[in-house]
Formats: sequence, structure tokens, C-alpha cells
Amino acid sequence: MKNYLFIFLLFPIISFAQKASKEKLEVEKFQKALNKEYLDPKETPLRGDHFTNFKAHPFFPVDLKYRVTAKLLKTENAEPFGLPTSSGKTKPYREYGKATFTLEGKSYTLTLYQSLDLIKQAKYRNYLFLPFRDLTNEKETYGGGKYLDLTIPKGNLIVLDFNKSYHPYCAYNAYDYNCPVVPEENRLPVEIRAGVMYEDIYH
Repeated sequence: MKNYLFIFLLFPIISFAQKASKEKLEVEKFQKALNKEYLDPKETPLRGDHFTNFKAHPFFPVDLKYRVTAKLLKTENAEPFGLPTSSGKTKPYREYGKATFTLEGKSYTLTLYQSLDLIKQAKYRNYLFLPFRDLTNEKETYGGGKYLDLTIPKGNLIVLDFNKSYHPYCAYNAYDYNCPVVPEENRLPVEIRAGVMYEDIYH
């Protein structure tokens, strides 16, 4: 009986460890894919010596506290609008909803968007765009903020894994790209020490 009780108590610990391991593997897969993209001459935003010298992105250590489950409140009858970009122009978007989550005991809300250009393509029909800024910007990450790619969930919960956040192309090449600017409402008054970091090699 004692052996069965021990196994019963141990099972939740094993399950949690397996889940954590799976989530870390997902982040590592994201990191490898991002590095592969930037090392590919046909896909990279890097130019000249920046591309030649590039080996891999610096990443914050994977920290699953930055993988949060948020409550998603969909915005009804959202009107299209022009989201300002780094070039001074705009791109057509609409607000999809508000994602509210808790991090270290405090509640935060971020707005999720849909690109009206991308949703015309079948593979991006369920794509959601989350641009955000936090207190690591201009210190350990790009001053203009970071992006997170998401998929429309089936229910009213959505996972935000900031370990998969990345910099816009404009962080590495401001001349060839036109990147959406992070809206004021998506500025977080907290450090999100997760995802891609920034180094002088890109400047």
C-alpha cells in the first residue's frame, strides 16, 4: 500500500516535469528556427558585415514564469485602423481582443491585433499579432519593443509565452523594413526578461 501511495504522490511531480520539459523544447525549437532564418541569405534582414558576423541570437535563459495563460476578451465589432509604422506610414489592422494575465502577483492587460493584409492568406487566417514594450527596452532589448506571434484559441484562454518573443526586423535593419510601432496601451511597467536580447553587433 505504501508503494502505491508513493507512486500516486510522485505522479503529479513527474507530469509537471514532463510538461515543463515539453514547453522548454518548444522554446528551443523557436530559437533554432529564428537563428536559421537569420542565417539564410534569402530570408535574413541582416546586411553586410552584420550578416557575415552573425552566428546566433542572444536569448534570455528560458524561464517558464514568462509563459502565462491569459484570459482573452474578444473585441466585438472592431473597426479597421491604421497602425503607425517605423517609416511614418501605417498598416491596416483591427483589434482582436484584450488578454489579461498575472505575473508575479500583478495583473496586466495587452491588446492583440489582426493584420488585415495577412488574414487574406489562408495560412495566416488565425494569426494574431502582439507587439509590446517593457522595462528591458533600451537596456537588454531593442528600444522599440518586441513582437509575439499567436494563434486564435478555441476558447477564452490564450497562452502568451514571452520566451518566444522577438525583435522586429527594424531592430537590425531600419532602412529596408517598415515595422509596426508598439501602441501606448501595450507598454508594460515591468521587466519581461525573456526571448531575444539585443547586442551591439546589430547596430
